[in-house]
Amino acid sequence: MIPPEFDYVAPDTLDEALTALSGRGEDAKILAGGHSLLPLMKLRLAAPTLLVDLRKVPGLRGVHRENGQWRIGAMTRHADLQGNADLGPVGQATALIADQQVRNRGTMGGSLAHGDPASDLPTVFLACEGALTVAGHGGTREVAAADMFQDYLTTAVDEGEIVTEIRVPSFDGWGSSYMKFTRRAEDWAMVAVCAMVKKAPDGSCEDVRVALTNMASTPIRATATESLLRGSGLEEGVIIRASEVAADGTEPPGDLNASPDYKRHLARVLTRRALQEAAAA
Repeated sequence: MIPPEFDYVAPDTLDEALTALSGRGEDAKILAGGHSLLPLMKLRLAAPTLLVDLRKVPGLRGVHRENGQWRIGAMTRHADLQGNADLGPVGQATALIADQQVRNRGTMGGSLAHGDPASDLPTVFLACEGALTVAGHGGTREVAAADMFQDYLTTAVDEGEIVTEIRVPSFDGWGSSYMKFTRRAEDWAMVAVCAMVKKAPDGSCEDVRVALTNMASTPIRATATESLLRGSGLEEGVIIRASEVAADGTEPPGDLNASPDYKRHLARVLTRRALQEAAAA
């Protein structure tokens, strides 16, 4: 449980942090909250020779609304977002991440850059159809949520780049829900579902988004469920029928907690419950 020897720097500016990362490839890792990286290092599943701590870099914290969207600094902690009703599923999901100690240290940018399919925020980010800003020596670029998660623990953030900001649309007119199933409150989700529902004036479903946690090597959208609900009524029977296809075409990984078939069952049940809650919100 002791990591290999490594060097450590805590730059004062973003440019200094990028310079420290430059040319180091996989040997250099960014330290944000540390709750994903440090356990891997203790188990020697990751062995960087340099950690670049972002805690001193200004301008990477905070959340504010601007031009119809929420702008969230990459070093903003889960604890700063949890339970905030204005943030819709972001506020709901951050309140369910692990335990309070983890939420006090973990960051939104770190969670998204790590890209764990069993983590909560990547799924919410995908459902929200958000975007993030990535800084590198060549400047900054934008990455859409749909392009962010490429494979297991693999994201569109390249070596030597730093996530600086996350943006999600405002949630005016949307109801949302994030539901997860775990053995213990602080565990990773066996399966979780983020549901967002926007009602038309006549009470039907104008738009809907459903995303699944831990059902593939990346977070995924339940497109069959979305297609069935979009433009239809939101009666209980309709939601039940739409939920039954939530896991169609998925190949969830089996593990010590749940078989693939059990995860598909959980996805259907949690989708139904999340849609019911989102539609009623």
